[in-house]
Amino acid sequence: MSVILGIDLGTSSVKAMLLDSVKGVISVESSPYEVSIPFEGYAEQNPETWWLETKQVLGRLRDKNEQEFNEIQAVGFSGQMHGIVVADCEGKPLRPAILWLDQRSRKELESINSVLDFREMGEIFRNRAFTGFAFPSLMWLKEHEPEVLLKAGAVLMPKDYIRFRMTGNLASDVTDASATALFDTAKRDWAFGIIKKFGLPEEIFPVCKESMEVAGTVTRQCHEECGLKEGIPVVYGSGDQMAQSIGNGVFREGEVISNIGTGGQISAYIKEAKYDRELRTHTFCHALDKAYTIYGATLCSGMSLNWLKNKVLGIEDFNSMSHMAQEIDPGCRGLIFLPYLSGERTPHMNPSAKGMFFGLSLCQDRRYLTRAVMEGVTFSLRDSLTIFEELGIQCETVIASGGGSHSDVWLQIQADVFNKKVKVCEVDEQACLGACILAGTGCGIFNSIEDAARRFVSFREKVYEPIPEHVGLYEKQYRVFRELYVANERFMI
Repeated sequence: MSVILGIDLGTSSVKAMLLDSVKGVISVESSPYEVSIPFEGYAEQNPETWWLETKQVLGRLRDKNEQEFNEIQAVGFSGQMHGIVVADCEGKPLRPAILWLDQRSRKELESINSVLDFREMGEIFRNRAFTGFAFPSLMWLKEHEPEVLLKAGAVLMPKDYIRFRMTGNLASDVTDASATALFDTAKRDWAFGIIKKFGLPEEIFPVCKESMEVAGTVTRQCHEECGLKEGIPVVYGSGDQMAQSIGNGVFREGEVISNIGTGGQISAYIKEAKYDRELRTHTFCHALDKAYTIYGATLCSGMSLNWLKNKVLGIEDFNSMSHMAQEIDPGCRGLIFLPYLSGERTPHMNPSAKGMFFGLSLCQDRRYLTRAVMEGVTFSLRDSLTIFEELGIQCETVIASGGGSHSDVWLQIQADVFNKKVKVCEVDEQACLGACILAGTGCGIFNSIEDAARRFVSFREKVYEPIPEHVGLYEKQYRVFRELYVANERFMI
């Protein structure tokens, strides 16, 4: 028996899991934090907050599972993607981290797009640069905070900072690096030609390794701060999408994940660096087999429901919202929601996209608003699934993940809108589980990813089947949903 620690550094919380290599999940702890929005369009977090909350989570794991905590033999990571931590040569952050939600770099993005055409972006990045990605964020720093780049020793992804605090190693992995839009995704290395072309300092881009490689070991300082034994091997880890894919057992072609967390994604495992020639989706390096993941992203999925809960309805919890949505028939009497509260990525790639309710009438109340948000987010995710099918990426079953997988009504909405069977993993924290599996495989505890997945990945008995009459209704509303954006795009400035 071996015990493995997996840490998932998310946008709204950090989670940590202890996994017994024989018995399975021992315990999971989490600690929340907020996104700072000092100015409109900004989205930041203090890396030190991440570390403080990580220590809190590890402390609770240690207190509740002292024996198992002392037997940890490997540590792995998963983390929110695209954001950047600019640190000095000693690893000290020089400013708050700029997150994937950030929209401040629109002018810089326009400049990037005026120099690089779609063909060049596609061949090198396999993606289009977007606000919140490292590339335009670094260009914003170059323009507005040049002194920060002058002092910079390394640019890290969020989870890389936590790994640095554990190992003292300033580095990244190929999955996170490929999500910066400054990475040659097919070659799995930094696009130094582009970096040089745009005048960014080449020396700040750290060494990149594969996710299961060992990055270092727990230092004495880390031991003193959070109780982990000195010398435990720590793997590089991966972006949350790749870890979640592994935690859901998706590491072969033919299955698709629908994740509804703060943001939302439709993702699939692919063997080669296939990409959408219109660059409406993203293709990044996967964490295993030097393969790739392709996914479409909705910026405000669970965040849309959170906005409605906190800023509009003043409701205390999501469970009551799920119950309210269950009381309303599919289609909400024609009420449709566009979830573009912070711009949108797939398929529009428009940081100026705006959210809206369409079809309001006096007969509708908070229940209709709630269900319409769930349906609108799912329509947006279907946009990604539609592109996958255009690319020849087929699936019969969708694996639902994230907070949306805790709501029966939202799971049925996904089955009906996608017209696919929907199933849910038994383990809630799939990204944490994926981080554990990466660490266990990288450190020789498991023979392979497949071996570990057979042990720990299982699915709930209930499978959500599409209901034919709902499928037909949603098909009509989905067409209206798409036309609403086209009709209103010119007003979204």
